[in-house]
Amino acid sequence: MKYVFIVNPVAGKKKAGEFVPEIEKICRAKGVDYEVYKTSSVGDAKSYTKKLGDSGEEAVVFGCGGDGTLFEVINGAVGYENLKVGTLPLGSGNDFVRNFGKKKDFLDVLDQLEGYSRRVDLIKCGDKYAVSQCSMGLDAEICAKQATFKKLPFMSGEMAYTASLVFCILTKSSNVFEVSIDDGEFETYDLLFSLCGNARYYGGGYKGTPLAVCDDGLLDFVIVKKDMPVIKFLKVIGDYKAGKHLDWDRVIFRRGKKMTVRCKKYSAVNVDGECEFVKQRTFEIVPKALNFWFPANVDFDKIHSEWEKENKSSEKLFTSAV
Repeated sequence: MKYVFIVNPVAGKKKAGEFVPEIEKICRAKGVDYEVYKTSSVGDAKSYTKKLGDSGEEAVVFGCGGDGTLFEVINGAVGYENLKVGTLPLGSGNDFVRNFGKKKDFLDVLDQLEGYSRRVDLIKCGDKYAVSQCSMGLDAEICAKQATFKKLPFMSGEMAYTASLVFCILTKSSNVFEVSIDDGEFETYDLLFSLCGNARYYGGGYKGTPLAVCDDGLLDFVIVKKDMPVIKFLKVIGDYKAGKHLDWDRVIFRRGKKMTVRCKKYSAVNVDGECEFVKQRTFEIVPKALNFWFPANVDFDKIHSEWEKENKSSEKLFTSAV
């Protein structure tokens, strides 16, 4: 097995590039077959991952950077059975690893080399794939604006998301969308948020779909209606971040395999932090589409069991969501 570390050297305000000597030291000491590849442009991580897939060689490909680097590696690896995807979370967001513990749990290179893989689902959105969440409406507008705030000094991913959230609430809080779930009839809503989750976190630590399970073949859909003054929503952002919003009267919670959102004017769509502007998008589950690599110190089976207990204790929410 070969271990390939695709490093975005500028991620995390250049922390990813500075971590390369640690990677090389431990790989040499362990005596494994490894390679470090530093990206030079947007899309480079995806292209190099596809090249590794085309080679046919069995490899674990680590996205070393933030959510954007992992996004590119995942999208390059889709369809290649010879590739497993891991991550060294060295960026500002790192939302997918939040589902399984703390960032530091994924930064022990030795534990990564001694790790294991599990199949997880992906969300297909157009020609892109997400492992965490997709959204349209205020969520996506926030994501699109977040990049601007990230450039400010001392602004972490979480701080940038919150700053962008407040800015967009004041300027883009009304979004009239038509929404269809599992090919059902379209229903029209004036929305704040419209998102689907394969995993629980996005936006630098916001628990948007707090009951999502990344390998159950289903997506969690959360629609937050705009039926309150903006100032009131600002007061409950903390509860939303903590995932305490599924029982709000203004929230529609469903589970299913596909959601289509359409609107009359171009609106932002967020696919794991990558944004574009569209008038319609479909988000669809692709079961077991990715072989994800976990470090030895992360017990996926134990975490999965805890998810099942949480979902069982929340059966009333699921019943009302049907």
